[in-house]
Amino acid sequence: MSQCGKDCFKCTGKYCVSKVYIFSTLKPEAFQKISEIIVTKRYRKGQVIFFEGDVEDKLYIVNVGKIKIYKYNKDGREQILYILSEGQFIGDMSLLKKENFQFNAEALEDTLICTIAKDDFDKIITRNPEITLKILEVLHDRLISLEDLIQNLSTKDVEVRIASMLLNLAKDFGVESEQGIIINLPLNREEMANYVGVTRETMSRKLTSLQEENVIELVGNKKIIIKNKTYLKDINN
Repeated sequence: MSQCGKDCFKCTGKYCVSKVYIFSTLKPEAFQKISEIIVTKRYRKGQVIFFEGDVEDKLYIVNVGKIKIYKYNKDGREQILYILSEGQFIGDMSLLKKENFQFNAEALEDTLICTIAKDDFDKIITRNPEITLKILEVLHDRLISLEDLIQNLSTKDVEVRIASMLLNLAKDFGVESEQGIIINLPLNREEMANYVGVTRETMSRKLTSLQEENVIELVGNKKIIIKNKTYLKDINN
């Protein structure tokens, strides 16, 4: 893990703060103060950022890259809770009190993470209470996402779970094109399988079946093109 070079603007606190929704209404003076207290660290693909049980005493902001938030279920299998990309954050519960993380975080690709210590963030919120309201909005959306995940895993069949996952990936990472919605996948096949609670073999078989039906196109292991979004929506409903 290394510190970013001074010549890299993306490694600066200003760049990090400028991308985060909860800081979007800050006045220039407050923006500058937050930029000055941010610590930026680089994590390589596959490197763990924090473990379940670690003290939750910082706000972690994804500056560049993507990370996965996950737990291990009772069978020892990884269960991905959500994926965070640039401008998104985790550790927000530390704003209430210092607790221990109930999940793990790992870099899905080479990633830059900005951190703000809880004590510093307490001062920021005191001076800028509007940040708290924006954090509550994010927490609401995250709670809805987790509720959807729980419902998918507990009540829906495999086809529905995979369709739901593809639609979510399209929403978060997809790019519209003449070919369809191009998704540069942040997950490999095993991680996709863990996301929806199936084996890797089942995931590969179901994706191949969707390709044969011309619903999606598989381009290598890291890209999917959704050619028939309506079909996936119909499955998911």
